[in-house]
Amino acid sequence: MKKTQIQVPEELFRDIKSFAKAREWSLAETFRRGAELLLEVYDGNPLPPATPWSLPVSATVGWQGLSPEQLHDAAFQDAEPNLQQP
Repeated sequence: MKKTQIQVPEELFRDIKSFAKAREWSLAETFRRGAELLLEVYDGNPLPPATPWSLPVSATVGWQGLSPEQLHDAAFQDAEPNLQQP
């Protein structure tokens, strides 16, 4: 048997601790059973995503139709008053 350490969100820890207590299991037994269930339910060779994700091109997002100077000016319109424009 291998000993390990894991981190879980506090809410999940509370829920799993209550789950284990209701069944008179240790936390370790509860996590082992959960891991075994995952291995039974999920295929060992998941399929690759249908379409690979790629970063959107800049023509479809962000500021459009502004020159570099206009973009520079727009960026400083919302600046804090104590910040000086270079």
